[in-house]
Amino acid sequence: MKIVPAREFDLKREVEYGTPEQNEAVRLIVSDIRREGDAALLRYTEQLDRTKLTAADLRVPQEELQAAYAAVEPSFVTAIRQAAANIRAFHEKQKRNSWMDWQPDGSLLGQVIRPLKRVGVYVPGGKAAYPSSVLMNVIPAQVAGVPEIVLVTPPSTNGGEGINPYILVAAAEAGVSEMYRVGGAQAIAALAYGTESIAPVDKICGPGNIYVALAKREVYGAVDIDSIAGPSEIVVLADDTANPVYVAADLLSQAEHDEMASAILVTTSAVLAEAVQAEVRQQLEVLPRRDIAAASVEQHGAIIVVDSIDEGIDVVNRLAPEHLEIMVQEPMAYAGRIENAGAIFLGPYSSEPIGDYFAGPNHIIPTNGTARFSSPVDVDDFIKKSSLIYYSKEALFQNGAAIIELARNEGFEGHARAIAVRLEQEGKAESDNG
Repeated sequence: MKIVPAREFDLKREVEYGTPEQNEAVRLIVSDIRREGDAALLRYTEQLDRTKLTAADLRVPQEELQAAYAAVEPSFVTAIRQAAANIRAFHEKQKRNSWMDWQPDGSLLGQVIRPLKRVGVYVPGGKAAYPSSVLMNVIPAQVAGVPEIVLVTPPSTNGGEGINPYILVAAAEAGVSEMYRVGGAQAIAALAYGTESIAPVDKICGPGNIYVALAKREVYGAVDIDSIAGPSEIVVLADDTANPVYVAADLLSQAEHDEMASAILVTTSAVLAEAVQAEVRQQLEVLPRRDIAAASVEQHGAIIVVDSIDEGIDVVNRLAPEHLEIMVQEPMAYAGRIENAGAIFLGPYSSEPIGDYFAGPNHIIPTNGTARFSSPVDVDDFIKKSSLIYYSKEALFQNGAAIIELARNEGFEGHARAIAVRLEQEGKAESDNG
């Protein structure tokens, strides 16, 4: 893990748009699913996932969800229930209510907030299983009031036989009642356009591989999507009070995600920088995902030495990391100065995995520097809003001339006349009655 001065560091990010071949493959899959429905869905499942299914096999029965409990440890069930309770409690605080505001002139303005009707959650089944992501997608949608939540996941997880039982238990604990054994771009297309077996949804969320990401981009507009997630990121801002063992462990906790993940230390202490560099090397030796983490820290990791905490905060805000840990003597004193970060972890005992799994805030967080303008997944991602506008006759007469002026300024005489005709007819009626 290289040590560099702040002026020499530049984290180059590139949005993954896929190769021309990958994009063409996804377009073909989406088109086929849209035209052929279940027939194409089953064909691609056999071709890409090497699993032959019938339409009757697609939906995972409740008995299979419940049977998964026998294959997992009771301690896992306890932990997932505790995490679910924390996640639900946190997201309950985000709920908003519709409102209406009567004006003195008799007009009414307001906003009606409604949940989306049907949401699709994608759960990946490639390199690893992520039961925690089931909770992080499903629970905010439930809190928002979404009545139909459908989950899709590949028919076999990580090359094994069948769906990982930990995913099934997490789904059952989250209250999922509709789940299908289908993955990849074909699953995204099925959620977006529907097939004979899977009804279309209003929004698709959840992480996946490049084909899933490209499929989400392809169907956006027909449905909403959460985001196109990039590689995981962590930045640790630390001074000479930080424990190098803790810092190294936290950097590696994100580096082990994949080779493209970035793990960066920003510190005012040259001594800490060297200690963390040595500690990363040492901890890598016994890390089960050593090869992945080593590639990550070699290609995308860095230790940036700054002259002051102020300079460190400037670096952090420029990086706009997905996860930020502040390990300084008074972390609370600096939290308000962080403008760009998806999640902020304060102090030596607030390790990033606490947020990944347990604390309650969502772990689906903006990556690739998009924390500059976007936020973690929350209840607002699963609602829609309608504006309410009611004008009384008094309000129309009071404001009609201004509306006509603005409409004519933009060249829309039809807009202006829609107001003018009311002013004329109502004015004439009042005159006749007067």
